[in-house]
Amino acid sequence: MIKIVHAEHIGNKIIRLQFSDHSWGDYDLQPLIDKRTELVIPLQDNTYFSQFFLELGALCWKNGLELSPGSLCRKLQEQGRLHAGSEAA
Repeated sequence: MIKIVHAEHIGNKIIRLQFSDHSWGDYDLQPLIDKRTELVIPLQDNTYFSQFFLELGALCWKNGLELSPGSLCRKLQEQGRLHAGSEAA
């Protein structure tokens, strides 16, 4: 099962994710935030957005929002944004 092993906020609402299989990609969360659901509304605030953490390989925020590593990896692959190898560009 794939896990996120490192996550870094690189600007705007984009987080660079590195996965346990050594793949990586830059995931833009703005489309999710634009849906304005109860759990993502707090992410509009840049300070709150940057307070994400990893728990059991998932991307999480303290309000209970949890994004699964498998889903994020799959979406990056579908978007052509998943890169092989351990070095982020």
